[in-house]
Amino acid sequence: MTKIAVIEDDIYFQEILKYHILKNPDNEIKLYTKGNEFIKDNSYIPDIITLDYKLPDNNELELYKKLKKANPHTPIIIISGQSDVSVAVELLSNGAYDYIIKNEHLGNRLWNSLRNATTEIQNLKEIEKLKSEINKNAKLHTTFTGNSQQIKEVTRLISKAINTNITVSLYGETGTGKELAAKAIHYNSIRKNNPFIVVNLSAIPKDLIESELFGHEKGAFTSAIKSRIGKFEEANTGTLFLDEIGEIDLNIQTKLLRVIQEKEFSRIGSNKIIKTDIRLITATNKNMKEEVEKGNFREDLFYRLQGFPINMPPLRQRGLDTIYLAKHFLNEFCSENNLSSLNISAEAKNKLLSYHYPGNVRELKTIIEYAATITDSNTITDKEIIFRDNSKSCDLCSKELTLDEYNAKLIENYIKKYNSITIAAKKLDIARSKIYRYKAKYKF
Repeated sequence: MTKIAVIEDDIYFQEILKYHILKNPDNEIKLYTKGNEFIKDNSYIPDIITLDYKLPDNNELELYKKLKKANPHTPIIIISGQSDVSVAVELLSNGAYDYIIKNEHLGNRLWNSLRNATTEIQNLKEIEKLKSEINKNAKLHTTFTGNSQQIKEVTRLISKAINTNITVSLYGETGTGKELAAKAIHYNSIRKNNPFIVVNLSAIPKDLIESELFGHEKGAFTSAIKSRIGKFEEANTGTLFLDEIGEIDLNIQTKLLRVIQEKEFSRIGSNKIIKTDIRLITATNKNMKEEVEKGNFREDLFYRLQGFPINMPPLRQRGLDTIYLAKHFLNEFCSENNLSSLNISAEAKNKLLSYHYPGNVRELKTIIEYAATITDSNTITDKEIIFRDNSKSCDLCSKELTLDEYNAKLIENYIKKYNSITIAAKKLDIARSKIYRYKAKYKF
């Protein structure tokens, strides 16, 4: 939404400006009749200002200079009844974005000026966002917190991947940091100053994926009321990160394979060939070889995307990295929320190490932030470490057990689940007497 402040004392012209500005549904407008009225209004921060050059309460040039000083980065469009070239030159030389005369061409001139100003504003915001991302992701060795061999191997592989444009495929459970790895690759590569575009394929309806990836022309289908570029165009010269690649429809897989091979595509509804220059990174939590065997994924596309595979380890395999990460998330949360520094007790650390984290790093972050919020002291205790594993399976992976101990855990879980030894025996296809023997031996 683009916020536009209109400073105009003529009610008739206010309505004309309002009409033309609101022809774009992405614009928002606030009207002022006096310059001082706008200056005193600290509640509204516009993206663009239009200024009548003949207001009754100020010397025009002085008012403009006041506005420019208070809003140095905000485009100011002058709307004037004067066609004096010297006035226009003076204002434009003092930084006015545009000078539009009140005549029959006002509507078109204003429309074009607003469109250009909005585009520039969006570009500046993208540049600032990009600078922020680059600064945030610049150092590869600080991207991943931990000292385990598993995470060292991930860092080593990423350091290899950034030196070429090879397609990278990231594998791992939900919450293991696949997108973080993709960002690390992009922001440490030669493409770091160009776009990094993320597409979560599982979040896009099946019938919209082709349009989302490759774009469409106006009228290409019923709801195509205007042309739209796709993510391949948007990511040109940068990196396209296709998350949840295992969810993509077989029909789209065919077109995707061709785009990767030929490095060109067409928008839906167009025959025009568009060349593409992108770095492709994919991610999935599925076993893609199994998906190929099941017929859910094209074998040729699988091998084309395989490129440089990197497996992201689950948190339960990373040992003491859990504590390093917990401290990192705790410090980060305290800093962002202006809280005093907090510690983690030895009991809390042991509890954190005993859990299996089905949600991996993402779940650990949530657990730590919750604990930091509810604690009444400067040290988080084990009582404040709350696990909310809503899965129906029992915790069989959190400790190393013998086969007999695993059997006991499984039987105990079934008894709790069904509240009946008879039903548990039936579900497990074992005799009730065997359950009683396990109950006596392991005292559950």
